[in-house]
Amino acid sequence: MRKLVFLFAFFLSLGMITNAQNVVFKASAPEAVAMGQQFRLTFTVNADGKELRLQEEIRDFEVLMGPSQSRSHSTRIINGQSTTETSTTFTYVLMAKKEGTFNIPPAVVKVNNSNYTSNGLTVKVLPADKAAEAGNSQTQEGNAPAVSDNDIFMRMTVSKNSVYEQEGFLVTFKLYTLVDPSFRSYKFPEFEGFLAQEVELPENKQFTLENYNGRNYQSVILKQTVLYPQRSGKITIEGGRFEAIVRVPTQQRVRSIFDDFFATYRDVNKTLTTAPVTIDVKPLPSGKPASYSGGVGDFNMTASISSDHVKANEAVTVNIKIDGTGNIRLVKNPEVIFPNDFDAYDPKVETNIRTTAAGVSGSKMIEYMAIPRYGGDFEIPAIQFSYFDLKSNSYKTLTAGPYKLHVEKGEGGDTNSPVVSNFGNRENVRYLGQDIRYLKVKGFNFVSKSDIFYGSFMYLLCYLIPAILFIVFFIVYRKQIKENSNLALVRTKKANKMAVKRLKIAGKLLKENKREEFYEEVLRALWGYLSDKLSIPQADLTKDNVEVELNKYGVDEALINEFMEILNTCEFARYAPSQGHEEMDKLYEMTVDAIGKMENTIKK
Repeated sequence: MRKLVFLFAFFLSLGMITNAQNVVFKASAPEAVAMGQQFRLTFTVNADGKELRLQEEIRDFEVLMGPSQSRSHSTRIINGQSTTETSTTFTYVLMAKKEGTFNIPPAVVKVNNSNYTSNGLTVKVLPADKAAEAGNSQTQEGNAPAVSDNDIFMRMTVSKNSVYEQEGFLVTFKLYTLVDPSFRSYKFPEFEGFLAQEVELPENKQFTLENYNGRNYQSVILKQTVLYPQRSGKITIEGGRFEAIVRVPTQQRVRSIFDDFFATYRDVNKTLTTAPVTIDVKPLPSGKPASYSGGVGDFNMTASISSDHVKANEAVTVNIKIDGTGNIRLVKNPEVIFPNDFDAYDPKVETNIRTTAAGVSGSKMIEYMAIPRYGGDFEIPAIQFSYFDLKSNSYKTLTAGPYKLHVEKGEGGDTNSPVVSNFGNRENVRYLGQDIRYLKVKGFNFVSKSDIFYGSFMYLLCYLIPAILFIVFFIVYRKQIKENSNLALVRTKKANKMAVKRLKIAGKLLKENKREEFYEEVLRALWGYLSDKLSIPQADLTKDNVEVELNKYGVDEALINEFMEILNTCEFARYAPSQGHEEMDKLYEMTVDAIGKMENTIKK
């Protein structure tokens, strides 16, 4: 009986601990409200909560009501197992006393004789919305109200108007609206002259209240991109164009009590545009160090060697880590100089980069491997990494090393002798027999003079055929050298090969259902293919000049439209509703088919 009581108490306490670990107590309220606007402050706990109390008094807001308490219970049966969920909600109705940004303190609730604390909140109080200016809402024919430019508009803002070359800055496209819109199409700028890195935004974008020019708008960020200018001078970011549909109620000449129940609406087409922005790009100062890597930002570098004591034919690795903020994706790998007697291999690079509204940050891991072939003492010179520091507006050089390395002798040699290795089985030279051979005196077979190979026709062919093959090889080789000297021709011939390589990566992303990465890789494949095929730098490519160049090559109008449709679909896919897997499959097949048709049309 004692054992049963003990086990019962043990499992009861274990269940209480498990329930305690799953208790979630959360506070929620709007991020921004207007003066005079009432809003709800709710505290929700997924359990039977009691005795709610605030850690501090709410001084900056007027409490109009609360806390009111409500409970909900739900039961689910899945595979014969019943699950019951309980939720308790405490609600306050508040109103702001003054403008500014204010904190709402956390609250404490009791669940099963245990206290739980919620999160704190920050609420921004905006000025009261001023009355709309006269003429903002006019009446068109048919008694349908118009949607003015003050009711809905788009803004393109940049974090900086003056930057250095390769210095990143943020471009934001934000929608401001007093109505409920839906979008038919997006056309964002091409960002010519910049390298663009998209900021990943949540799929379900949430509107927030924002005061702009005295009006309180519902605003949402549609796109954010970090741009890196690739040249100095004045570079203009062209404006965007967005087609929206706004549903507005129609005004009745004679109103009745049924109008509120049977209101009629009309869809109004609205074109939104953003003004161009000019960026002043300053060139980097002179005096770049020899080890300058192209980096602009704030970076750190650490390096290490796998071992300072190895044997010949054993691999030694040097690991370099570069981390920080800036154009880390464009940074060149620091040079590691191994001794001449080492077999060095291409570095292995791994990147972990995050793009946010605050900029691009992350790390880059570089692994160099080399194999010493001789015994002795060696030194790997110091590793240098230089970048342009935006804080001090000067070049900085980071140094790691040098590294001393002692190599012991390997198999089959002493410390000062070379060690032969081909990564296969190694063995010393063996005598196959005695060094003096006896003359053969028996078993001779004489042949006719006509049967002697020397001087025969076949003997002459053995000289003639290699000579002819050598001449043919020489002609072909000279032709290949001449073709390879024409870089534009080489790029054109390799255009299809590079596009197929990128499309293979897109195919893997398609199987993994990575939607945004898939569309981005298809875009890279198309732009890269067109750049190589038309011998135009990718930074200078636009949809307009692509159409012009393809027309020069006599490409069919239908094929040109097919390429433009693929480009537009990829660009709009990130901001349109989520595409299904079938649409992605169809786009992938369309891309492969379009490139194949282009290869048959443009042959160089």
